[in-house]
Amino acid sequence: MKASTIAQLKKELQHRSPDELLDLCLRLGRFKKENKELLTYLLFEADHEEGYIDSVKAEVDEMFEEINTNSFYYIKKSVRKILRTIKKYIRYSGNKETEVELLLYFCEQLKNFRPSIKGNIALRNLYERQLVYIEKKISALHEDLQYDFGQILEDLR
Repeated sequence: MKASTIAQLKKELQHRSPDELLDLCLRLGRFKKENKELLTYLLFEADHEEGYIDSVKAEVDEMFEEINTNSFYYIKKSVRKILRTIKKYIRYSGNKETEVELLLYFCEQLKNFRPSIKGNIALRNLYERQLVYIEKKISALHEDLQYDFGQILEDLR
């Protein structure tokens, strides 16, 4: 089966009743964990972006604490998993400020992580790529935010 385009889906959804839309959303939420997480964000946390950012930061803290530090192999796998999780939460939000703030927090945690990432080329490169990515994202924000986030970015370099 081929998936329909967003425009086709939008047209079809406009012709449905509110009860049918509710049933469709609930059914969609049953199939994938990501669908459920997105619905949770949209219904409960979209109006409270600061609380959402704090909860994501708390989850990131937990994930950093659980990293197996026996070898850099396990550290790399865990750090990549944390970054994937952060990117997923950023996609849910769609807010550029949230994106920059969460990525800066990730880099801050990675910089302060022990054992130091300086001992591994792959982790250093991942860190540097994120800093470059953040720099590009900061340039699209409001001037005041650019300055504030720019200061944090310079501290991380």
